[in-house]
Amino acid sequence: MSFPRSPLSSFSTSFRTSASAPSSVLDAHGWDSGWAESFAPYAAQGLVPGRVVRVDRGQCDVATADGTVRADTAFVTPHDPLRVVCTGDWAAVDPEGASDPRYVRACLPRRTAFARSTSSKRSEGQILAANVDHAVITVSLAVELDLGRIERFLALAWESGAQPTVVLSKADLVGDPVVLSHLVEDVRAAAPGVEVLPLSSATGEGIEVLSAVVSGGTTVLLGVSGAGKSTLANALVGEDVMTVQAARDVDGKGRHTTTTRNLFVLPGGGVLIDTPGLRGVGLWDAEAGVGQTFAEIEELAAECRFHDCSHASEPGCAVAAALDDGTLSVRRLESYRKLLRENQRLVAKTDARMRHEIRKDWKRKGAEGRAALALKREGRLR
Repeated sequence: MSFPRSPLSSFSTSFRTSASAPSSVLDAHGWDSGWAESFAPYAAQGLVPGRVVRVDRGQCDVATADGTVRADTAFVTPHDPLRVVCTGDWAAVDPEGASDPRYVRACLPRRTAFARSTSSKRSEGQILAANVDHAVITVSLAVELDLGRIERFLALAWESGAQPTVVLSKADLVGDPVVLSHLVEDVRAAAPGVEVLPLSSATGEGIEVLSAVVSGGTTVLLGVSGAGKSTLANALVGEDVMTVQAARDVDGKGRHTTTTRNLFVLPGGGVLIDTPGLRGVGLWDAEAGVGQTFAEIEELAAECRFHDCSHASEPGCAVAAALDDGTLSVRRLESYRKLLRENQRLVAKTDARMRHEIRKDWKRKGAEGRAALALKREGRLR
């Protein structure tokens, strides 16, 4: 895609070359040779590379080699809500002085994207963070564990292409180490292949371990309000970058102190994206993520006598056998079935909506064609 050259025509070739060169600021935000190669066509047009660190109300803050700039996103606001400019995107921005306001002219293709379905009835997805390597799912130990919700977060994380880690925050509130050990094992059983880390921002327990995990690449913090994400973000960044409010004593829930997604450079390397607390965590075309979250069930299903086994009453069902001998819990199987059904319903609704939009487009074009033909005939009659 090309853009009007007139606003940029006064900029020299030497500027365009320097715009694509690496800088300590870009490197700290995750810039590498792959991003530089993708950006080359935009550098030739005199545009500046930068990483989106915050988005709000049609504008965004972009970290560039010359500092953070404010840019308008009007040129890259598609109808698809999954393709809007998002925190974590790498963007091509007008150079200083090219326009007022400066605009984001394009975003580079995403390597990964963390998305969920919205709470609306329109079967739309919402992009939460882009180009993420690690997804830290934060779960508060101040309230009763919800293993089903953890599995839901894990399915979305695996689907996004990021490596998930489960952090059990506020571990200092669990006084008995034996109880804490049991809680950790319960979560590990629900998160096979995922590191589960008890952590306390108050005492510092587990902070160093997590800092090592997130020191390379981009990490997104996920969880419900009151899980301790903002406190954890402050601990990882090493300063109070996020406002923190106490959770309610009644149910452990917190207020939405984080209202936008913010990207921070970590002192030990890597970057962190903090997100608002998520009340609803709807799946968005996450069949592969569900399969990876419940990998042991999928492996068992592959051993069933019938390839279309429903794991109910068929003979030779490996899943039923695992339930009988206790190697698979009923709760785990029910959670797997629930997420699969939800994902299938969403895909069906999305396909139906797409078919409806296509039919509407056909009807519109047909009406325009008939109107044009009628005008042409009227002209001939006259």
